[in-house]
Amino acid sequence: MTYSGFDRQTGMTISDDAHITQSMYDILHTPIGSRVMRREYGSLLSELIDEPDNKATCLKVMSACYMALMRWEPRISLQRIEVKPDENNVPTLYFQGTKTDNQPFTAEIPRG
Repeated sequence: MTYSGFDRQTGMTISDDAHITQSMYDILHTPIGSRVMRREYGSLLSELIDEPDNKATCLKVMSACYMALMRWEPRISLQRIEVKPDENNVPTLYFQGTKTDNQPFTAEIPRG
């Protein structure tokens, strides 16, 4: 199945992987309880902002991502989530999985 939509920054048409990645970004960066008509939508990532930079927090981040994406993004199935700093030392989320059509899927989403 092909998905199409609009890029939230440019207004240009995007499809498939870019549309899914944009949706993932929206889900992960929306605090639970912040949407008036859909209070459950979003993730718990905002609750982890001031947590220490250690393995326990990394596990909490991965868990928050997995729970939110499995609930709100039905087009993918995740096999791997990694939290690593990018070249500017910004924590970045790396995802690997498959789309519902069994095609491989990867995404990279900055945490900030």
